[in-house]
Amino acid sequence: MEPVNRNATPNARRLLQYLSSVGGRGILTGQHTQTVAMEEITQIRKITGKEPALRGFELLGYSPNIRYETGDADCRTEIDENRGTLEQALAFGRSGGIVTFTWHWFSPVGGWDKSFYTKNTDFDPEKVLQEGTPERAAFYHDMDVMAGYLQPFMADDIAVLWRPFHESEGDWFWWGRKGPAVAAKLFRMQYAYFVERYHLDNLLWVWNCPLREGYPGDDVVDILSCDVYAEKGARTDYRREYERLQTVTAAEKPLALAEIGILPDMEQLAKSRVPWCYYMVWSKGFVLTEKFNSHEMLQKVYESEYAVTYPAGCMFKDY
Repeated sequence: MEPVNRNATPNARRLLQYLSSVGGRGILTGQHTQTVAMEEITQIRKITGKEPALRGFELLGYSPNIRYETGDADCRTEIDENRGTLEQALAFGRSGGIVTFTWHWFSPVGGWDKSFYTKNTDFDPEKVLQEGTPERAAFYHDMDVMAGYLQPFMADDIAVLWRPFHESEGDWFWWGRKGPAVAAKLFRMQYAYFVERYHLDNLLWVWNCPLREGYPGDDVVDILSCDVYAEKGARTDYRREYERLQTVTAAEKPLALAEIGILPDMEQLAKSRVPWCYYMVWSKGFVLTEKFNSHEMLQKVYESEYAVTYPAGCMFKDY
């Protein structure tokens, strides 16, 4: 399978080939982190003796338009704890780990508190599509800044699973305020800007929405994904979600669980072979407590022969 970017770097090509081949034979374990301390990884290592093959890093603290003075204590703490994580991501990528980024993008203009939430900003994503608007100028300004942060990963040919404008099926983030069709247009704009202007050829482009409506197109999407927060106590291989995601396009693309709250049941998954290529559990309480995932379940996942962990999951990398 070839990346949609014909100029993709060697390691981006290797990673996509790897993800295309692993589904149905195993699943890459993944964990989101938000802080430099990466408490989630420490917890997983303590309980299982292993680490996830894929590590998610948050970029909210790198948003250019953070209005620190309007945020409450929780917002300010989240921003402060997030800064410095890019260096951690770079180190993990250099070690051969698989890096994925989530960007809770503070609205490019205006907003208050955690302005990536629609409720905390008046920013209209549809105006980004119009020539000459302040919203469009601010949108490109923020992308210029983010492209600078991503350049070191390109320089080292660290393949990155890039998942912008996630969860556009809902209206809780500003980019989903006008629906997935608008978010898909923003996705295409960003793809063109990052690829054609900045030559960030190490990025693999992950679309994160389970709806056919507004799909950006097979020419700009490498991987399809969805976010699923199942009920506590659920035991599932996420087959239903996989079959739904399959309906988005007829093209063969690797499918991923980009965010989950409940770990997949590895016994079910090893039997059903639903060909997810990776999953990523969300951060903080989803793994630091047993409210959502017990220590026993965590051990079962990481002990399973079907689960790909670090460093086995970095064997594709040519360093």
